[in-house]
Amino acid sequence: PRTTDDEKRNDAQATMGDSKEYLKQSSQLGNLGRPQVAILDFGSQYSHLIARRVRELHVYCELYSCLVTAEELGAHELTAVVLSGGPSSVYEEGAPHVSDDVWTLIRERNVPVLGVCYGMQELAHAFGGRVAPGAKREYGKATVRRIEGCDSALFEGLEEEFVMWMSHGDKLCEVPDGFKKVAGTGNADFVAIEDAERRMWGLQFHPEVTHSPRGRDVIKNFVVKIAGARQDWVMEDYAEEFIRDVREKVGPNGHVVGAVSGGVDSTVAAVLMNRAIGDRFHAVMVDNGCLRKDEATSVLERLRGDCGINLKCVDASDRFLDLLKGVTDPERKRKIIGGTFIDVFQEESKRITEESGPCDFLLQGTLYPDVIESISYKGPSATIKTHHNVGGLPASMKLKLIEPLRELFKDEVRELGIALGIDEKSVWRHPFPGPGLAIRILGEVTPERVKILQEADAIVIEELYKSGHYRAIGQAFVV
Repeated sequence: PRTTDDEKRNDAQATMGDSKEYLKQSSQLGNLGRPQVAILDFGSQYSHLIARRVRELHVYCELYSCLVTAEELGAHELTAVVLSGGPSSVYEEGAPHVSDDVWTLIRERNVPVLGVCYGMQELAHAFGGRVAPGAKREYGKATVRRIEGCDSALFEGLEEEFVMWMSHGDKLCEVPDGFKKVAGTGNADFVAIEDAERRMWGLQFHPEVTHSPRGRDVIKNFVVKIAGARQDWVMEDYAEEFIRDVREKVGPNGHVVGAVSGGVDSTVAAVLMNRAIGDRFHAVMVDNGCLRKDEATSVLERLRGDCGINLKCVDASDRFLDLLKGVTDPERKRKIIGGTFIDVFQEESKRITEESGPCDFLLQGTLYPDVIESISYKGPSATIKTHHNVGGLPASMKLKLIEPLRELFKDEVRELGIALGIDEKSVWRHPFPGPGLAIRILGEVTPERVKILQEADAIVIEELYKSGHYRAIGQAFVV
């Protein structure tokens, strides 16, 4: 008997999102040649903010699990080590601790250490201090008072009293031998300690959060003035290094394929790759029928017309919309769109290979937060975000990954885009989900509903630009 279109569609929907083996991203950056500040993560929600504050000083840093081995950490040239906050209590069984071998490494190399919140308590615990539960939990702004005659290099340029953000239940009751108190609050005697001879400092408060007005100054004092870190992490140099490295990796005849969406990440990555190897980079945009109004035309104009990128737009909108008929569950929509995207991308990659020769490399827009997610103390995530780049690409493609943005935070990607001369409107575009408007339509996705949402979305974005609010907000959307 003949199979109907509905039966074919149901079969296709049923297999979308089935488990496959995907191309794997590595969890470390492998940037062995660059001096760095190493941030050891004890599970704090603020750990990534410490990294961002250090990067804002144009100082390179990386984030590691607090359980990192001395072998892994020692492979890098360490400028300083920062111990993050965390939800545990250092005195409890099973609490995370820095290994003895890492402490030995720090001592042998005379690396300065800054402990923040749990990190300070870990510092005290490791060197014989005493940490105990506080009489009351301290959460919120607190006035920190320097002790009389305090000349700590950590507080250079700060007032005798300043406001910082607290978030802790335990507190330090006895400082370790060799350490001294340098500041306190009305609730805790020891909110800042130091052992200048061993180059160790501890802070009970969180200097990395925006609620600590002078926090950036404290971090700068430690990273730049105490540790002597070089402020040479600049995007112009980063671009030049990447272009040089990718030319060496791909060689004079190699080809690279990559999916682009027109968002800031894929735009910056595509421009970088184009600068490195020109038309041997083959950019593919897949129109899934659920893009913003005139998005495909706009992206082609910007990337192919303005930036000179070898870009092909594949209009598969009918294919996607047909598979989405009758589907109302948002997660099911994601899986259908993600699976179909992979199929279309593979088909286009095969066509490129037949016309231009083998493509051995895949450009992917992994950012540093994706890497952080895979190495956090709470344990490696089962997957890098499932919606990242619409979904993983099958390992059967046998491609080697090139990830030019995997060392960067989003604000650094934008800074890199500006350094590359990409127009500001492209650099400051809001994020847009891989499944597009399909997950902003409640219920079944139909061409008519997509059209209505495209028009409404275009009006909102236009009004945001007109009113001057577009750059002031992170994301805007219509449902």
